[in-house]
Amino acid sequence: MSLAFLLTSLVIVATPGTGVVYTLAAGLSRGARASLVAAFGCTLGIVPHLAAAVTGLAALLHASALAFQTLKYVGVAYLLYMAWSMWKDKDALTPEEQSTPCRARRVITSGVLINILNPKLTIFFFAFLPQFVPTDDPHGLVRMLGLGGVFMLMTFVVFALYGVCAASVRRHVVSRPHLVIRIRQTFALSFVALSARLAFTSR
Repeated sequence: MSLAFLLTSLVIVATPGTGVVYTLAAGLSRGARASLVAAFGCTLGIVPHLAAAVTGLAALLHASALAFQTLKYVGVAYLLYMAWSMWKDKDALTPEEQSTPCRARRVITSGVLINILNPKLTIFFFAFLPQFVPTDDPHGLVRMLGLGGVFMLMTFVVFALYGVCAASVRRHVVSRPHLVIRIRQTFALSFVALSARLAFTSR
């Protein structure tokens, strides 16, 4: 495994995006455990993109403008829904010590959907992974899966760090009602901005 792959992956993973924003919101709203669940959900959402890249479905997505646009705008709609939910939910950043299985499933589902509905991830894996696998490698498929697994592990670790850091200041935040409102609105606007960025991306 090359150092170039590790460094490039780290930069990509650490750059704030929808997954980071979602994990930060989970950490601030419900603590470190929720942030880890959110990080796991976002990481799990990478699996379909990796599978598409490995099986060649990404090539179809890259070639078909209709398929790309459809998935992209479904993703935009979901991010706008997340923004609306965050803006309207007055309890989004209230202290909550107990976590239920039902809530954990919702957090994971949202994290998975955030990444699944981003077609750029499929195209990214389709273009990124083959650069680190020699064309004449007889075990190229296994190598690509291994690299994808490393990328997912890095995603979980970095997102978890973001979330745990957010959770560490949660009590200082939730004790200030006006600050809670501002942070909730900031997260909502962040999702709007990210949806706009996705809407204007091309293949």
